[in-house]
Amino acid sequence: MIINILAGGPEEDLPDLDLYSDENVIWVGVDRGVYQLLKRNITPEIAFGDFDSVTPGELDFIEGKVNKLNRFEPEKNETDMELALDWAINQNPDKIRLFGATGGRLDHLFANVQLLIHSLLKQNQLSIHIIDRSNEVWVKEPGSYKIEKKSDKKYISFIPVTPNVENLTLEGFKYPLKNQHISLGSTLCISNELISDHGTFSFSEGILIVIRSHD
Repeated sequence: MIINILAGGPEEDLPDLDLYSDENVIWVGVDRGVYQLLKRNITPEIAFGDFDSVTPGELDFIEGKVNKLNRFEPEKNETDMELALDWAINQNPDKIRLFGATGGRLDHLFANVQLLIHSLLKQNQLSIHIIDRSNEVWVKEPGSYKIEKKSDKKYISFIPVTPNVENLTLEGFKYPLKNQHISLGSTLCISNELISDHGTFSFSEGILIVIRSHD
């Protein structure tokens, strides 16, 4: 089972959602993302939000279409996306994909990336990716990982979010590394590229954000 969560980010930043829909997918709507799903004839299994970003008419439309609607007051300790992601994690899916989580307000973007880090720190081993029209973002703890070449997102960046990342090794990349120390704030690993069908990256300490992008 895969859980796709659509938040209320700018529609122009969304990928083609049809590419991520099949019989193994459950859709979840967050705030205005619920309305965006319904406009695409996708009825979410469940919805979360304070719905302060929709009009009264749009909210009436949502309430008439979604059976499991979790509505919250705007004044709360968690974002709507965090509430939805917590629910999704508790369903024990194989993968979670977040859409509508980028673009627009930078505080929302950073908060959503923080959710990926927070999930990892809680020892959650689920694959959770943020995906938009131009980027795919996820986080990794120490280990060794294979990464496939993609024609639509050829640039790959590795960004430390801990004070130090130790022994970063990149193989199969245009700019390889061997047991490199990377400190927080470094731009050494921005805009790398694979030179074969796949490559590997590994490190022994720290947390990395991995970003695949295209221009």
